[in-house]
Order: sequence, then structure tokens, then C-alpha cells
Amino acid sequence: MSEMIVLNDVTKSFMSDRSIKGADGKTLQFVAVEPTSLSVQQGEIFGLMGYSGAGKSTLLRLINMLERPDSGQVIIDGVDLTQLSASDLRIARHNIGMIFQQFNLMANRTVYDNVAFNLTVSGYASRDINKRVMACLDIVDLTDKADQYPAQLSGGQKQRVGIARAIAPSPKVLLADEPTSALDPATTRSLLTCLRDINEQLGVTIVIVTHEMSVIRRLCHRAALLHQGHLLEVADVSDGLIQATTLIGKGLVQED
Repeated sequence: MSEMIVLNDVTKSFMSDRSIKGADGKTLQFVAVEPTSLSVQQGEIFGLMGYSGAGKSTLLRLINMLERPDSGQVIIDGVDLTQLSASDLRIARHNIGMIFQQFNLMANRTVYDNVAFNLTVSGYASRDINKRVMACLDIVDLTDKADQYPAQLSGGQKQRVGIARAIAPSPKVLLADEPTSALDPATTRSLLTCLRDINEQLGVTIVIVTHEMSVIRRLCHRAALLHQGHLLEVADVSDGLIQATTLIGKGLVQED
């Protein structure tokens, strides 16, 4: 199995509140991601988990360069994104779908148009858009909602629209940032089944950020355990068990 995502010593820092200064009078920096290296295999479902402030979402955003790393390499399907021009990076992102925690749907557009918009900006041939939109809505079981607006949908349905939109351009990688945090348990289970089906049917590599251990157990093949910007370990997930070996990692897994 080949590597789809490779992070080599990526780091990311942010400026702290301007009122917070060090002994030298300079504004302090907050280190969100310490030097981190990991790889995700093609077709794998890989979790990023940890307490609040662990650096999970920042690390996810480094993968598609929504946050540019201060140092290190981000390699997707053999291409180092950190070396691309702005125009080439926009093209490379067509291979990376994104599912957001708060759905990020356009309220004034129908379900159909929300999905079609992503195809339009990806340069999809206009003659093929209708067929592709309906195919993606069929995958997430929302063909009957094509003409409805986001306000008419439940939270789970909105997230399914977000998934359909993300997979519409046929990406090789799908990134999901806390996609179940606003959903009830039954809807969460249904959504995880949807993501697993997409992984198995389309072969899409999925990276999911979550603080819910149950999500990791039900969905992932492996998971990176993060703590205060540090990568503690990459743990295997087998038969619903997360095989943590570090002390903090074991405590993290046992809290759910």
C-alpha cells in the first residue's frame, strides 16, 4: 500500500495576544504543532485525536495548506505542496475534499446548487455537472432533498450535503474536522457509516479530527494521539480497540 499523505517535520506557531509579552518585551508565540512527522496510507481512514488545544485541527489544516507550515514538508500523492505556486496549489487542492464542523453551506442556494458550485470552481465540464451532482447526492441518500435549502434540513442532512459537496470533484483525500460534534448519537452513527461506505466504495483516503473516542473506534484504521502540539504516538485501531502505548495516550483513550 502506497503513502497518500506524508508530513515531514511540520511545525506551526501563532502569535499570542499582543498583551502577552516575554521578559524581553516581545510578543510571545503559541506553538500549535511541534515538529511532527507521520504518514497516511492510500485508502486508509486515519484519526487525529486529543484534548482541546492538542493541535488536531491545525494539523489537519496543514494537510491542505489552509495553514502554511512554518517549516517542514506536506506531501500529497507524491507532490510537495509547500513547493507549489499559489496557482498550482489551487489546482492540487482539487484532490483534497474538506468537511467542516459547522457545515459551511451557502444558505441562499439549494442542496443541488451547493454541490454543483464545488464542481464549477473545480473546472468540471458543465455538461457533466448534473449527472455528477445527482450521483453524489445518491451516495449520501439525499436525492429527494436536491431542491431544498439548508434551512429546511436537519443537522445530519446538512452534514451529508457537506460530504456530497466534498466528494463531488472525486478527490483522493477527504479531510473532516469534527464532523459529528454537533450531531446526536444516532445521526453520528449514520454519518460514520456513510463515511465508511465512501472509503470502501470510492477508495478515498480519509483523515478525521475528533475528540470522541467512539468515532475513532467505529471508523478508523489508525489514529495519531496528540497532546499540546506533540505527536505522542500513532496507534492501531483493531476490533474497536485503540492500541495506545504511551502513558498519556492510554489515559486519553480510557477517558471515553
